[in-house]
Amino acid sequence: MNGDEKNDTKKLKYPKAVFFIISSEFCERFSYYGMRTILSLYLSSKLEYSDDTATIIYHIFTMLVYCFPIIGAIIADSFLGKFRTILYLSIVYAIGQLLLSASAAPTFGLPIREFSILGLLLIALGTGGIKPCVSAFGGDQFILPQQEKYFAMFFSFFYFVINLGSLISTFATPELRHSVKCFGDQTCYSVAFLVPAILMISSIVIFVLGKPMYRIKKPEGNVILSVTKCICHAIYRKMSMREKNHDHWLDYADDKYDARLISNIKSSLKVIKILIPVPLFWALYDQQGSRWTFQATKMDGQIGSFVLKADQLLVVNPIFIAILIPIFDTCIYPLMAKIKFINTPLKKMATGGFLGGLAFIVSGIVELQLEKTYPVLPSSGLAQLRLFNPNNCDIGIKLNNNQTFDISPFAMWQDTNINTIGDNSIEFETNFSKCGFEKLNRGLLNLTEKKAISYALIPDSSPYEYEDHVNKTEIGNPAVRILTHNALGTPVIVEIVNSKDQILHKSVVNGKVEHSLFVPLDPGTYRVKVNEVSNEIVLRMGGVYTVQAYASKELNTAKIVTVTQPNSMHILWLIPQYVIITMGEVLLSITGFEFAFSQAPVSMKSLLQAAWLFTAAAGNFIVVIVTEVKIFERQANEFFLFAGLMIVDMVIFAVMAKFYRYIVVNDSDEEIPETSNCTTLKDYGKTNLSFTKDDE
Repeated sequence: MNGDEKNDTKKLKYPKAVFFIISSEFCERFSYYGMRTILSLYLSSKLEYSDDTATIIYHIFTMLVYCFPIIGAIIADSFLGKFRTILYLSIVYAIGQLLLSASAAPTFGLPIREFSILGLLLIALGTGGIKPCVSAFGGDQFILPQQEKYFAMFFSFFYFVINLGSLISTFATPELRHSVKCFGDQTCYSVAFLVPAILMISSIVIFVLGKPMYRIKKPEGNVILSVTKCICHAIYRKMSMREKNHDHWLDYADDKYDARLISNIKSSLKVIKILIPVPLFWALYDQQGSRWTFQATKMDGQIGSFVLKADQLLVVNPIFIAILIPIFDTCIYPLMAKIKFINTPLKKMATGGFLGGLAFIVSGIVELQLEKTYPVLPSSGLAQLRLFNPNNCDIGIKLNNNQTFDISPFAMWQDTNINTIGDNSIEFETNFSKCGFEKLNRGLLNLTEKKAISYALIPDSSPYEYEDHVNKTEIGNPAVRILTHNALGTPVIVEIVNSKDQILHKSVVNGKVEHSLFVPLDPGTYRVKVNEVSNEIVLRMGGVYTVQAYASKELNTAKIVTVTQPNSMHILWLIPQYVIITMGEVLLSITGFEFAFSQAPVSMKSLLQAAWLFTAAAGNFIVVIVTEVKIFERQANEFFLFAGLMIVDMVIFAVMAKFYRYIVVNDSDEEIPETSNCTTLKDYGKTNLSFTKDDE
């Protein structure tokens, strides 16, 4: 290098355009992770899909997110270029976010399910389409090799910002969903989705502001299209030719394609073959946002005065990623290299896969313990009966002339397993002598199969009957019903107020006995006012309660009865499975991508990146199939199934790895990679970055 060239190198400053790209990416990742964190609970609690259907929709959405990068790469490299592809698909992305937010707001009157699904489809197209282009577009801003040091710094900072956006939004969005009240609901998904939408719009604005500074390269053709055409041509010729005059089926394309391309495709297919078992790991990994989130809704998140939300637990993954990566890089990997144990990329990947299986064994064990806390629900051939005493006195009860017992004031008696085969009614006799009434009430209590029937018993009147609700809420919050006995004869006002004296529920009772619908509330302490007389109640996560309000000339009071026990197993018991699968992610995801990148020919880097992203899409498709088939009724058995499949899958992977021959890459002889093809990660050699699958 002569003196003039040295001076030119010194004059090259860090490209300012990069800061617009990084800032834009921070907003986009905040938008994506913020939306995805609360998606499962939105599908189940707001759209009222079952847990299985919500799981299927969640994983179809994630599958599309990892399929659309191929489309984005082809559009960018063959037609529009990276800048316009990012811009146009980001607009589609923002429209999807706004549509999702609007559909959750009842004031717009949109068909909530249909427009939510449409919004998710647009989001998947947008985030998936720009996924392979943003980091590569950032790389285009550097002049190589003169700015190689700046270049390495860019990718390190780029993925730090991505993880930061993920970490903040994963914690913040559930807080918005939970803390903001809107449209009469205790949760506000429309605002929780609106904030990510605003961040996505901000991402577009920031990205466009940097245009005058960008180095924008023209499309130069997409290698994925070339490879696809070459493979199709080879298959067609092989099937149409009678004589087999080639050793390898790809060689049939030699009449149209050069030998170097064919050779590179052969090398790439060897790498793709070794990646075939990888999708099952993503099938397990991505259930953090679906099955594990639903598992967390059945647990107690109270930590002091703070309540950790079920979807908020997803923050554990980015936190431990940040902790574990330097530990593995500085301690574990050097130690393994010294003792020659788990010292190759494929051995690390296999170990990561086994850890994924172990995480699901742990989750299955947790689920078995959690099953013991599940509410008893009405089932086939059985019915449930609950008798409430909303009186300020003891009541004597006789059922079917042989079962006799007393119910204390404002208490409840229940039988959760009554056989309904044959007679669906029970004879009863109530004794109100301790309430000052000598007359005995007699009659029948009617039962219905698969239903929970409740009766409120009052003097000089037939029992007040209603169908009760005993299941826990979808998001794990407590729910409370008001059962009011009006002994005044004039209207009675019953209110539930919080610590700030805000009225959360109000009932005006004109009749003798009335019940309200269930009201979902946050866990905590509340006051129930009966004609302005306050009574304190405490609601815990997962509990289903009935508050018996009583109003008379002598007494205005309210007492709480637990219909379904609150969550008793703490949510922090899920931490081990999150830590284990994060360790598996570090070993398999990071190592796997670097393996695919290093083993690919220089011209096939983007092809291998597309193949790696496709393993995530295929993994989510596996979850959809298993959930749809529904082999097991018990969730624990499904967890153990995935664990077993993962272990068998990694045994197969280990056998395949044993016969794989690594390609030794000599960096000094390697040409400087072109950045014309859309890439997702370090498609530039020589940089040693740490990242996760979702950063790609």
